[in-house]
Order: sequence, then C-alpha cells, then structure tokens
Amino acid sequence: TPPTTPPPAGACTATYQVTGQWSGGFQADVKVTAGGSPTRGWSVSWNYGNGQQVTSSWNTTISTNGTLVTARNAAHNGTLAAGASTTFGFLGSWNGSNPVPLVSCTATS
Repeated sequence: TPPTTPPPAGACTATYQVTGQWSGGFQADVKVTAGGSPTRGWSVSWNYGNGQQVTSSWNTTISTNGTLVTARNAAHNGTLAAGASTTFGFLGSWNGSNPVPLVSCTATS
C-alpha cells in the first residue's frame, strides 16, 4: 500500500467503498477519520455524476442538492478523538454505471 500522509490538525479524511451492488442498487460505507485534533462534528460531501441517488442511510444525516450529496454526523458519532474513526452507510440506486466518487471531509473542532 502507498504511504499516506496524516491529515492536519482539525481536519478529517473520508474513504468511500461500495460494499454491495446489484441491478439498479448498491450499498456503500464511508469511513471518517479525525486528523491530529479531536472533532466535535464532521461532514462528508461528494458529487454523483451518473444519476445515482441515496435512498436510505444509517449513522448519518444525508441531504442532497442536485448531484451534490452531503452526509453529516449523527448525534452519537460526531465527537472523535484525534486519529479515531467512525463509519456510516447507505443504500442507493444507479443506472448505467456506479463509479466511486471523490469525497471530501470537513471537521468541526
């Protein structure tokens, strides 16, 4: 595996993984990891370019605006110690193809 640079203090990183896929649907998990400082909350965002849509979720609150999806921490998993992580997941629908999007993470310290 390639070396990774730890996120700066107050930041977070997110990793998106499709954990299951079937005709017209999929399940994905996103792992959120705090940087060098604890977080009091986080949000992860990404854009879907192929018509994918989130249909249900757990351990997060998801909002959408066109192709932009924003996932925010739930009440029980926003506070993370430095370097700690949490995972949320969701079910979605897709047509044609379902590539993994680039995700960005923003932490509240």
